[in-house]
Amino acid sequence: MKTDKFKTLRYRLMETETWPLKYMFKFITPNSNGKVEQIKVLLPPHGELAFKHTSDLKHVSITCVAEMQNADQIIEIVEKADKIEGVIIL
Repeated sequence: MKTDKFKTLRYRLMETETWPLKYMFKFITPNSNGKVEQIKVLLPPHGELAFKHTSDLKHVSITCVAEMQNADQIIEIVEKADKIEGVIIL
């Protein structure tokens, strides 16, 4: 049986009665080895992206606000991002 690492997130999203909804994805990733691009390709193309670098430029905060149709779409993106080494999901 697969353990759902994002069980709490899934539960909270499933409680939402109004779909579609605007969801804010937020990730912190090393600013190296194409990590930023790996995250960008996972995010919805219609989302509003914002980037903020740390003062030493070693890490980047990536925020994306996008209208999502259901909880499964959100969980799918978060699970894929979780597989990228060094990425922190907020």
